[in-house]
Amino acid sequence: MEVEEKIQNLWQELRDLSLGNPPKVDHLRTPPTPLQFLRDYVNPNKPCLISAATHHWPALSLWPSTSYLRDTLSSTPVSLHLTPTGRADSLTPHPTSPSSLCFASAHVQTLPFEQALDRVLDSDSKQVSYLQEQNDCFRAEYGALSRDCEEDIPWASEALGCRPEAVNLWIGNHFSETSFHKDHYENLYAVVTGEKHFLLLPPTDFHRMYVREYPAARYQYHQDTGEFTLELEDPIRVVPWSSVDPYPLHEEIQREFDKFPLYFDGPKPFEVTVKAGEMLYLPSMWFHHVRQSPDNSGLTIAINYWYDMRFDIKYAYFNFLQSIPHSPRKDPASCKVINLESSFSGSACNSGDESDITESLPNPNNVRDDSDGEMDELCYKPDCISGVSQLGIF
Repeated sequence: MEVEEKIQNLWQELRDLSLGNPPKVDHLRTPPTPLQFLRDYVNPNKPCLISAATHHWPALSLWPSTSYLRDTLSSTPVSLHLTPTGRADSLTPHPTSPSSLCFASAHVQTLPFEQALDRVLDSDSKQVSYLQEQNDCFRAEYGALSRDCEEDIPWASEALGCRPEAVNLWIGNHFSETSFHKDHYENLYAVVTGEKHFLLLPPTDFHRMYVREYPAARYQYHQDTGEFTLELEDPIRVVPWSSVDPYPLHEEIQREFDKFPLYFDGPKPFEVTVKAGEMLYLPSMWFHHVRQSPDNSGLTIAINYWYDMRFDIKYAYFNFLQSIPHSPRKDPASCKVINLESSFSGSACNSGDESDITESLPNPNNVRDDSDGEMDELCYKPDCISGVSQLGIF
């Protein structure tokens, strides 16, 4: 058996042995005990969706009110990320060579909260604003809201033997999207208002992500004209990033299938919708892509807790796996137009007495079909030097 075939067998074996047959993401009705969380999810590196995880938080009733947020935070300076499309920390055409791609980061401004919130609410398809800063921003910028939720997740802190390394707040809108990436954190992701739609793939599927190196660039927003420019970083820095867009435009589906057959022709990603009051445990090194739906006010608000991962034998195994070259043999005649049919009507998970929703690809009709996006969970530690290459994809 050739190496390529063995790697592809691994994708299915992981699902059979760890995620069930058919493979699924567990849906827990109540938070697990520390022992259950460590034994059943952290140690096997297995995600789960948890209901009733945050129902005791005042945030669930308070944060949907923009007037409460304005009164509480008022003129507090906060970080606002700006992009022309909403897709930051993602791939976009190179500014001087449009036939190639670069890794683009957002323009960042510091504004009083009230002004920044107005910018988020006034976002459109040509200018998207997003309130977030991955450098522990909840504790650094939003301390006035700390009484509305927990400083940590008690059962997770007990299981992991530590408190969160960073706690981040995300206030965005329907334009927001996160490209495929992974983090070196055990991530507890709680939605307060609106919904988050995740696509998940396990670390074993690394070769399906077509991770390549791209030159880093940053958007510059020009207040006087309201226009953006994209400028390469100087000195030049490269960022390893997934090349796969799971939601290609309809006219590009065949071309994307031909470029990335391991993704589109392999096991489908898990689809999980996290609703207000629910929490997703996203294990370290799992690839995830995120879209979101707002509440009636036009906002999606979430808070996530990053716990340091254990750099143990699993990490060593994974580094070994990603070092193995994989060059699949593919007959062009086998290419076909894929059928992206499913929906975000519910969470793709196993909830015991409910019917199992297994792996699926979300329906692009339920989300925007142009380039829109969000900056989401990159692995930035509070003491990290700015830039993804400091942490890498691995």
